[in-house]
Amino acid sequence: MSEFIHLPGIGNSGNAHWQTRWEEADRSIRRFSPASWDEPDLSDWTAALERAVRSAKIPPILVAHSLACLLVAHWQKVSEAPVRGAFLVAVPDPSSAAFPAQAAGFAAVPQERFRFPSLIVASTDDPYGSLPYVRERAAQWGSGLEVVGAFGHINGQSGLEDWAEGLGLLKAFAAAEPPAGA
Repeated sequence: MSEFIHLPGIGNSGNAHWQTRWEEADRSIRRFSPASWDEPDLSDWTAALERAVRSAKIPPILVAHSLACLLVAHWQKVSEAPVRGAFLVAVPDPSSAAFPAQAAGFAAVPQERFRFPSLIVASTDDPYGSLPYVRERAAQWGSGLEVVGAFGHINGQSGLEDWAEGLGLLKAFAAAEPPAGA
């Protein structure tokens, strides 16, 4: 059994987003709650993630989209709260022209290997993060990498609806044997 915490990116995940659809299908999935979705503050988002993880009954799996992937990288350096792993979808590149100015506080992305298993899911045509950038992050963070095809930013505008392929990847990731000591 796994507990999941959804971490949407800037602006939150709307009704057409796979995160929202997965939550509607499984009411046990929780969403973290920062003070502002539109004006993200790294300290606030880190504290909100810490609260969400600490309130979990068992070490959760973090399901992050976009900016929240960078949040996970920052958070895991400053927290010792136990998590089973991180499922990171559409990792953005802070040096890309498309990166939102209001998210500049997240830009100094930690390069250290994560202290828990992680899987990056990437699109071949994500306007916020190129495949070479995502591959570099996967290598630095010790993450697995799954390239799912041309789905843009893998969000509500990608036409994925319930995104069955992504849910299958998450279930496979969650079913993987946790590492010793986790």
